[in-house]
This record gives sequence, structure tokens and C-alpha cells, in this order.
Amino acid sequence: MSVGAHGYPDAVAGLFVSFEGGDGAGKSTQLRLLADWLVARGERVVVTLEPGGTPLGTLLRTAVLHGDHIGARAEALLYAADRAHHVDVVVRPALARGDVVLTDRYLDSSVAYQGVGRGLGARDVEQLSLWATEGLLPALTVLLDIDPVAGLARVTGEPDRLERAGDDFHRRTREAFLARAAAEPGRWLVLDATVPPEELAAAIRARVLGLLER
Repeated sequence: MSVGAHGYPDAVAGLFVSFEGGDGAGKSTQLRLLADWLVARGERVVVTLEPGGTPLGTLLRTAVLHGDHIGARAEALLYAADRAHHVDVVVRPALARGDVVLTDRYLDSSVAYQGVGRGLGARDVEQLSLWATEGLLPALTVLLDIDPVAGLARVTGEPDRLERAGDDFHRRTREAFLARAAAEPGRWLVLDATVPPEELAAAIRARVLGLLER
């Protein structure tokens, strides 16, 4: 077992890919398109999300996104608890089998939304999630970047607690995502979410293919 860059044990056989971005960026669509392409290639694929990728996560998702008021620190801890459980029972076992794991959001969302958006501190929230997951990071994080106002205009249905947080909050989270991507370009693929879905899918497939062939 090797030790990752953050000092945690990290040994995986599969490929871990996360999708990030603001609400309405098209993460679910691109994740589904990538999953279909991978399955057609004969890959074993696990599609999941945070929060909500486990029965416990579904309960936490309802509480944190659709429940009563939750303080910023409690919110960050709930996301970290969901992530710890999600990685333990879904992500790591799938990677150990050699599967491709695609997740709609991962720890970068917590850094952007709770660390920067809620003002808790990006470093503190990142360290919390790294501890919760024993340092597991995706091989690739796809950031679908979109102006928050344009993204939220795409959202249908009743907005959740985070979607109602206001323009300034969503502007800060977008800037946080872009800053993280700029600081770690080897892990990130930043794409303009307003271009046609087929073009986005092709760019994502090209990057993933390179990782699979490696």
C-alpha cells in the first residue's frame, strides 16, 4: 500500500472521476454520457453522488438540502460524515475491484461551498474531508464552469437550501472551484458548460481515455 501526497494510505486499482460545478452546469448529463460510453467499452462502472450515494447518504441529503436551518459548521460536518461513509462502503470497494467510479460531487464541493461560500476556511474544510476519506482524491475532476446566474436559471423544481443561498454565495463558490483547478491542473479538466453537450462529452472522453490507457 502506497502513501499519498497528503500522508494517507492510498492504493486503488480502478479509476476515480468526480464531476464538479455550480448548480445547473450539467454534471448529471455529462456523468451519464461518460458512463454509457465506458460501459460500451466493456468497463465496469459505478455511478454515485454526494450526498446520497448510500441509504445513510440519502437521509443526510434530505436533512442538509431540504430540512430546517443548519449552521455552517454542522453542515460541513454532515457532508464530511456522508463522505466518510460513502468512500468506505461504495468508492474504495469499487476501486479495489478495478471499477471506474464516477461521482456527482466530492470533497471539492465542500471546500467551495462550505469552506469558501460559508466562510469556514478552505484549508480547514479540505483537511476535514481528507481525514474523513483517508486522503482519497480522484484521478480526474471535471469542472463544468458556468456563470451562477445562468446555471441557476437552468434548475427546475423547488430550489434547495444551497440553491437559495444568493448570488454572492454562488459567485464565491465558482471562484473557489476555478482557483482549485488552477492550483492543481494535473487533476482537473475545466470546461465551459455552455458549449454543446456533445462537445463536452468528447473532451471528457478524451481525457478519461488517456487515464485508462495509462
